[in-house]
Amino acid sequence: MKLMIINGPNLNLLGKREPEVYGSTTFEDYFAQLQQKFPEVELEYFQSNIEGELIDKIQEVGFSYDGIVLNAAAYTHTSVGIGDAVKGIETPVIEVHISNTFKREDFRHVSYISSGAKGVILGFGLQSYDLAIQSFL
Repeated sequence: MKLMIINGPNLNLLGKREPEVYGSTTFEDYFAQLQQKFPEVELEYFQSNIEGELIDKIQEVGFSYDGIVLNAAAYTHTSVGIGDAVKGIETPVIEVHISNTFKREDFRHVSYISSGAKGVILGFGLQSYDLAIQSFL
């Protein structure tokens, strides 16, 4: 099984940014833990702060991978383009969020990705990614 984790803007700052919301672990450290926990899964990881690069990656892997775990971060709430990319591919997508977006600002209650996703997991910290991977097994 081949899965791609795609992270959007500012998630490269995990471990530094708002640790009270996002924790103190870097995503690179967490990704290594995921690779150890799921040795039977070929996991890849991509992060960008640029909307078009996220769309390009979704389209690149969206017809050949078994699944995509997507945390589009703030673009979740603003990007019709990323939502359209998710709807335009064959690979199933699980939308994830580290925080419970419904406990945050009102604008974070809207997702342009959810309607094209296989499912949505939010509010479990970094474990949201773990749960998303499990959903593909």
